[in-house]
Amino acid sequence: MEMKSIANFGFQGEAWRPTRFWRPLEGGKVECGVCPHRCRLSEGERGICSVRGNAGGAVVLHGYGRSSGFAVDPIEKKPLFHFLPGTKVLSFGTAGCNLACRFCQNAAISQAGDLEAQVAAGPEAIARRALELGCPSVAFTYNDPVPSHEYCVDTAQACRERGLRPVAVSAGYQNAGPRAEFYRHMDAVNIDLKAFTESFYRRLCAGRLQPVLETLEYLRKETRTWLEITTLLIPGENDSAGELDRLTGWIAGTLGPDVPLHFSAFHPAWKLLDVPPTPLATLVEARRIARGNGLRHVYLGNVSCPDGESTFCPHCGRLLIGRDRYRLSAWGLTEQGACRGCGTLCPGVFEAHRL
Repeated sequence: MEMKSIANFGFQGEAWRPTRFWRPLEGGKVECGVCPHRCRLSEGERGICSVRGNAGGAVVLHGYGRSSGFAVDPIEKKPLFHFLPGTKVLSFGTAGCNLACRFCQNAAISQAGDLEAQVAAGPEAIARRALELGCPSVAFTYNDPVPSHEYCVDTAQACRERGLRPVAVSAGYQNAGPRAEFYRHMDAVNIDLKAFTESFYRRLCAGRLQPVLETLEYLRKETRTWLEITTLLIPGENDSAGELDRLTGWIAGTLGPDVPLHFSAFHPAWKLLDVPPTPLATLVEARRIARGNGLRHVYLGNVSCPDGESTFCPHCGRLLIGRDRYRLSAWGLTEQGACRGCGTLCPGVFEAHRL
């Protein structure tokens, strides 16, 4: 479904709102505290995200109630493979991003500056539209939801009041206080772990690795939010056997073997147009390394590889969820989420599925 065909929400209201998580500085400056950049802003100035700025000596969120686009997607497209598989999700984006990844696949959205030109959509209207479209969940996606913290939290609350499940797709670049509030309102998240070196984050993302690792640990150990991870493999940048061994070893040892990991193929985009696409062989080798480190559910994305997209029982090898791109082709789980062959529980959030 095209974005424009479902974007008539009829929301009227201010396109900015006061925010939390900031502190005043001398001379009318303010420091935003929503993410590790801690941007220090003079009057009228906006942070690296382009949507949080200083207005009247306070940090405000520009673009509140404004969306860069909507679509009905399969939940597998987020990607979330162990959260309500086979269902639809109402996806919507905001604007801005608190990282500056040179390989951004959605630069037109993440770097958007004309907020007034975007679709007006309030939290209550988004929740109502998801129900009308038969979507059991709503996803904050396309760009990172962290800079639009208050808008996303308000929308998540409106969704939960109607029995809908809020989902986030994020790079996990957050400070502790905002992170705790944000994930109290999220039922699932896919975190983009972009690499496993500080140099990659500095050179290609204008950020740091450690805050992302802290977010992953927090999600796994201190919340009930369902967690999956995606790593986009960029040839010559983050796809060496040594780095993949360290990355997957850390996930298995720190987060546990049941966290689903998605290795995704890179395609030239935005400011990284001179790097070739990721070969399928690289993805297959990454999956082999991850499995060797004990990860039980490792998937391959942005390629056609049914074996790399399907879920198998780690105990008996039986096919649990067959996938071909975003279409389910087989279902081998009981209503309790267990393997029909050996009874081993599959980690995730499942409901009775009808093929």
